[in-house]
Parts: sequence; C-alpha cells; structure tokens
Amino acid sequence: MSEKIQKVLAKQGLGSRREIEQWIRDGRVKVNGIVATLGARITLSDPVLLDNRPVVFNKSTEDEVLLYHKPEGELCTRHDPEGRVDVFSALPPPKQGRWVLIGRLDLNTSGLLLLTTNGELAHRLMHPSYEIEREYAVRVLGTPSELQLVQLLDGVLIDGLKAKFVTIEAMHSVGTNTWYRVVIMEGRQREVRRLWQAVGLTVSRLIRIRFGPISLPKTLDKGRLVYLSPQEIKQLKRVVGL
Repeated sequence: MSEKIQKVLAKQGLGSRREIEQWIRDGRVKVNGIVATLGARITLSDPVLLDNRPVVFNKSTEDEVLLYHKPEGELCTRHDPEGRVDVFSALPPPKQGRWVLIGRLDLNTSGLLLLTTNGELAHRLMHPSYEIEREYAVRVLGTPSELQLVQLLDGVLIDGLKAKFVTIEAMHSVGTNTWYRVVIMEGRQREVRRLWQAVGLTVSRLIRIRFGPISLPKTLDKGRLVYLSPQEIKQLKRVVGL
C-alpha cells in the first residue's frame, strides 16, 4: 500500500515529518531518479535517494521510544556551533533509523524528554491539533496574586498569539519561591517561562514531569534513560490515532 513520501520516510526514523517536508522542498529527495514532490505516494519497494544516497527501508514494524531525564545545561540539538553538550551524546544508538525528538526542552529546563524512531509519531505528538498535555513543575520567584493566576488561565498574548495554562496547582513555598504544577496544550518555544514573564513574574526553575500519558519516573536520575514498554508506546499511539 502506498503512502505519502514524507510519512513513509518519517516512519523509517529518518527525521520528523516537518524536517523531511523541508528536505523535499529543497530537492534533496528523489524517487525513481526524479526529484520528489510533497504528497507524492510511494511504497517500500520504490527506490529513494536522499542527498543522492540510497535509502534502505527497514520493513520491521517495531518502534522504539525512550524517556530521557534531561539535566539543565544540555541542548536539544545535534549540531551546536559552540560545541556544547547535547542530549544525543548520552543516548544509545537505535536499532534502526535515528532518534527523533518529541518536542524540545530549552537549555535551562530539565525533566522528561521523549525520543522515538517513528517520525510520524513524533510529528503527531507535537502537532497542536492533537492537544497533547505537557505538565511542568515550575518554581516562581515570589507569590503570584489571584489576578495574575486568573490572567494565566484566561490567556495572555505572546508574539501576537494567545497562550494560557489549562491548569495551575499550587504545590509549596520555599523561602521567597513558590512551586506550581502547570499544564499546557502547546509546545511553543519557552512558552511556560514566557507566560509567567507576561504577567511580571520570573521562573527560577522548570522541570517537565509529564508528556501526554507518560510521566517522569520519580526514581529516574538526571542523565539516565528508560525505554518505554510496548504498552506505553501503544498508549502514545492511541492518543494521536496511530
């Protein structure tokens, strides 16, 4: 059965669907010797070249997903001009394809980071239309007022677009800091920090503790990882209709 080329290559773990779509626009992908176009349909028997190198299709349906407890100070990128440490340096090689990030965490944010060899799964989990919850533990300098919390739940403008928390739950206070659990549905860059900044508050620490149905294990130390079980992978696929 044929499928769209970007979907097939994403499933093979070559990259996220967004990355692959850009490769196609840039003319880097050929099918049967002809430069591919977005939406072209192929099967695993079609000869495909990426940057003039043959793509070897793995017909196994086994997907891998791992959960990495990202420490602060590691980048979610494969190539950094400054040579800083990236999360990929801590990961074992996958059985096939390559690891594709399911969302990102900025340099100073720690916590749950999911990676998979199924780029289509990564694409869907990151797409706003699927409304996947992301939950964070956030330490805020000071004590927010009721008005500020209401603003964060009602929504504030960030870069001209409305953003808000779905829920805000107070946890505890430590000195001049207050800890909260917050849930958002989108993963825009630095969105949690920028939401608090929009109402005049500063985030002093940020930890992602849940992505969709998958939570950060309390016993998993920073810099360590676990593979998701087949049942957990099915849970992730189920929430995005795969």
